[in-house]
Amino acid sequence: MKKMMTAACGMLIAVALASGSAAAGNAAQGKEKSKTCAACHGADGNSQSPDFPRLAGQHEGYLYHALKEYKAGKRKNPIMAGQITNLTQQDFSDLAAYFASQPGLYDKR
Repeated sequence: MKKMMTAACGMLIAVALASGSAAAGNAAQGKEKSKTCAACHGADGNSQSPDFPRLAGQHEGYLYHALKEYKAGKRKNPIMAGQITNLTQQDFSDLAAYFASQPGLYDKR
């Protein structure tokens, strides 16, 4: 029963993330847009500093929604608040697609 509940919750989260996203992201465009992100998160999203999260290999929907929440003020970070001020939802999609496509810390791509 517990496994069924866990699976059902996972499916609900996946549906919620998929239904709230903007247009499909373009990883090539995201790479171009990510140049300012590199200062903190690394050129490919693999930050070398423990002060900044690794974005590479994260789920695209998670990254997209995190950016939306920073812009809406639901997530609080003065650095991120300044960085996303002029970004659009398409920019969020493109950045999310790019960072999600990069090999993460434990990725064997």
